[in-house]
Amino acid sequence: MTSRAPVPGLAGIEHVGLVVPDLDAATAFFESVLGAAALYDVGPFPGHEDWMAGHLAGASGAHIHRMRLLAVANGPSIELIELTRTDGRSTARNEVAPAGWHIAFYVEDMDQALSALKAHGCQILSGPVEMTEGPSTGLAWLYFKAPWGQQLELVSYRRDRGVSRSKARRVAARLPIAASGRG
Repeated sequence: MTSRAPVPGLAGIEHVGLVVPDLDAATAFFESVLGAAALYDVGPFPGHEDWMAGHLAGASGAHIHRMRLLAVANGPSIELIELTRTDGRSTARNEVAPAGWHIAFYVEDMDQALSALKAHGCQILSGPVEMTEGPSTGLAWLYFKAPWGQQLELVSYRRDRGVSRSKARRVAARLPIAASGRG
């Protein structure tokens, strides 16, 4: 056992991220089968920078094209991630990177959490990054690696900015993303 303290302010699992071959088809599946509600979209992201190689463990040759956050009942959100290859082609189902899924944990204070991760010797893959515009304004995140290589994420919302997770869930049913607004 370790004598170092765990990550302070950990409140639970915030979301589970899944790489999907078609964002709209995956959304339709989660909506019809599990009653999910779309909270917000992020992207499309311009350019063909190899973002995945720089930010996600072991993944290269692809970048995030679009993302969508879904609320499902009272559990963690589901983050759907649609990739494209750096050559512009869509990613095939068998090309999903090792970091194609991850669990994100919510923390109250990103700086304190980062200090704790460093004290435990965790490899920080990227971040913390804070979103400064768009529907996820105020969201901060970082990726780190577990000792066995699994990618994990910490997420925090600044109290003075952006939409909180609970508020997003309350309005999701009243303000679903219109089909015409889905990219």
